[in-house]
Amino acid sequence: MKLLQPNAQLDGFTIEECIHSGGMAHIYRVRYTEGARDPGFPLAMKIPRMTAGDGAETIVSFEVEHQIMQGLSGPHVPRFVAAGDLDKVPYLVMEYVHGCTLAHWLETPEPPGANEIAQLGAAVAQAVHSLHQQNTVHLDLKPANVLIRPDGSAVLLDFGLSCNALYPDLLAEQLRKAVGSPAWIAPEQVVGVRGDPRSDIFAIGVILYQLATGDLPFGAPQTPGGLRQRLWMDPPPPRKLRPDLPEWLQEIIMRCLEPEAAKRYPSAAHLAFDLRHPEQVSVTELGRNTKGTGFTAHFKRWLKAAGMHYQPSPLPSQQIQEVPIIMVAIPHKDVSDATLYSLRLAVARSLGTRPGARLACVTVISPNQTSSTSETTSETSLHRRYLTSLQQWARPLDVPGHQTSFHVLESGDVAQALLNYATGNQVSLIVMGAATHGMKLQRFANTVPIKVAIDAPCTVILVKQALPFERLLEQAAKLKPLWDRDLDAPF
Repeated sequence: MKLLQPNAQLDGFTIEECIHSGGMAHIYRVRYTEGARDPGFPLAMKIPRMTAGDGAETIVSFEVEHQIMQGLSGPHVPRFVAAGDLDKVPYLVMEYVHGCTLAHWLETPEPPGANEIAQLGAAVAQAVHSLHQQNTVHLDLKPANVLIRPDGSAVLLDFGLSCNALYPDLLAEQLRKAVGSPAWIAPEQVVGVRGDPRSDIFAIGVILYQLATGDLPFGAPQTPGGLRQRLWMDPPPPRKLRPDLPEWLQEIIMRCLEPEAAKRYPSAAHLAFDLRHPEQVSVTELGRNTKGTGFTAHFKRWLKAAGMHYQPSPLPSQQIQEVPIIMVAIPHKDVSDATLYSLRLAVARSLGTRPGARLACVTVISPNQTSSTSETTSETSLHRRYLTSLQQWARPLDVPGHQTSFHVLESGDVAQALLNYATGNQVSLIVMGAATHGMKLQRFANTVPIKVAIDAPCTVILVKQALPFERLLEQAAKLKPLWDRDLDAPF
């Protein structure tokens, strides 16, 4: 379809200007012709290209985007407004979001620093996690399709190649070849498997690699053979190209780019967590290696990939629920051994039923504690002391296969600090002690556990302390004479 001119009208919308002319669509700034219908936010109209040389995927991807966008919600996707008739003039009208795409950071003279890359990556991962919670996998993440708002949050664009587990996958039905942008496509997409949320994690890894090095990790292959190489090949380590990068950032990037989906982050929430807490990243050989993978390892991967059978993934929302981020709030004062013991039991049960879950151990200290530290006791040493206490509490858990991190927050409002942490880190389950003292006062003022339980964005488990150890000893002392009498009795 030819370009529309400014002031042209279409189904009650007036064209203002063309803001993008891509290979598959034209995008215009538009407004309602009748101002009374103003929705309160700027609008954009997307019209697919439908020339004689365009393939079937152009119109199919339009149908996919039309189908999926109507069911998406939240701050990380543009708001859907209207759609045109496919038999007349197909178009989509949606919210026009102000911001810069990630391509902007790739075009700057100086590459972004590690902390800025982590902030951008965490914003993208958070947006992708929100998408996965709605059973949608983007499958075409790239810098041009990620918009960063002025406040630092990310908005995902262009859902023409996406897959929603609750809708028919039109692209899989109509096309038999790998669909996606060659530079960012995941290995499982190459062999035709769509719908695995870890495919988006691979694409985020490609974006992070670009931001860190300025290069594409796999180039931009155009042939099936070139695409298949990523089933067993990995790119040069980022620190080989840019030695100033920290090991933790390379660890994160290379884990995202694992050829096998099972070795990547289990969810975008886990990826966002590591990017927000780099000091908690466990650096392995992935992060330390600056030489790259040798021929022998690649050859073994090639043999494995040749006989690998890729299985369709379950519902994205179900898959991410199986690997939640669990937060346990550990009090640091006025707490009994029985309460700490009961919290540990509750956490062990929660982790035991959720293989792959991440545990975040959190305590909140008052700002007065840091401001009143003496010259010989620095703020850093104070935090280190509380971190050591958290680590000692968690040591008896012995939870192999689960990542555990430790966090000391500083706030005068304990409940709000815990709520902010849970919201900002996509926590799926909060475990904390129930207040068993001052029950009468709870009628008039909420305690910390009650406030967290009321306002939390996720499930909360309030743990009552087990039978105190002192009472166990008292009961054991009372029962000892009975045990001695029974032992002396004849059989």
